[in-house]
Amino acid sequence: MIPSTTEQCQREDWKKALAEAVRQPEELLAALHLEPAQLPELLPNSRDFPLRVPLDYVARMRRGDPHDPLLRQILPLRQEQETPPGFVLDPVGDGPATAHPGLLQKYRGRALLITTGACPIHCRYCFRRHFPYNEAHLGPEQLARALEHIAQDPSLEEIILSGGDPLSLSNERLQRLSDQLAEIPHLKRLRIHSRMPIVLPQRVDEGFVDWLASLPWNTVMVVHANHGNELSPNVRAALGRVRATGTTLLNQAVLLHGVNDSVADLKALSESLFEAGTLPYYLHLLDRVQGAAHFEVAEQQARALLEQLRQQLPGYLVPRLVREQAGAPYKSLADTPAESAAP
Repeated sequence: MIPSTTEQCQREDWKKALAEAVRQPEELLAALHLEPAQLPELLPNSRDFPLRVPLDYVARMRRGDPHDPLLRQILPLRQEQETPPGFVLDPVGDGPATAHPGLLQKYRGRALLITTGACPIHCRYCFRRHFPYNEAHLGPEQLARALEHIAQDPSLEEIILSGGDPLSLSNERLQRLSDQLAEIPHLKRLRIHSRMPIVLPQRVDEGFVDWLASLPWNTVMVVHANHGNELSPNVRAALGRVRATGTTLLNQAVLLHGVNDSVADLKALSESLFEAGTLPYYLHLLDRVQGAAHFEVAEQQARALLEQLRQQLPGYLVPRLVREQAGAPYKSLADTPAESAAP
């Protein structure tokens, strides 16, 4: 069937791209001209947290390079089976912060909706890789209870749409959700956390842009890029379309061993983000989720990296180094200047 409108074409394009995402390690290696011998630590696919990566993202990886920083973010490795002390299933305390299924309330003045468990890419360091999405499903009844809770708490001024990835929802579902939130008079801000504009930029289609532009609040979109190579021309164009709606664009990255743990990589990321109209906001120390220990960068090294970054960039291009701790009333700053240079 031939799509009848431009919007329908765009919708089918991004949904088709999601459906065509690479899901088998062997397929990924073949696309990157890599031999299994080059990645002896490769982990066979898992049903619990399988490989998933859109072809658009694969296209930005360097062919023949088993150490490509984009590849390392999504490649399942045997180190994930290690269980060192301190690495747990719920490192940021999502469970205790659950006010209702699908609604998390950690910090004063804001609450977070788990809009969906679907995500276009499975990042191996994801702090929600073990999250019980089945229990947090926002069906009609659960959503009604969550909205009632928000409506009855006038201290809540900001709602965060998260997941999974909220942009996995259709524009129509996002519109229905925002219409329901707009009936709550004390809400002043809407924040959207999404990796979709980075990994699948065609998701930022005409209908989505129209929805963003129509929202009645001051709106913030927090995207998630960890390396400058993620910011392809198509990604920059997508971020430009978001920015043109008046939406504030911020980026949060995670400091990852073997991906972006150098001053050169962090500097290039900040500069590329700013060129795309996006401010570097947070650089997270790794959330100590089970299966991700091989990504951890020591806090002392992280501080040293940030100190060197300050010496090379203006302050507005230096992200805040933070750690999220379960039960804490806010994210703790970890960017105290280091006493010695990074190794």
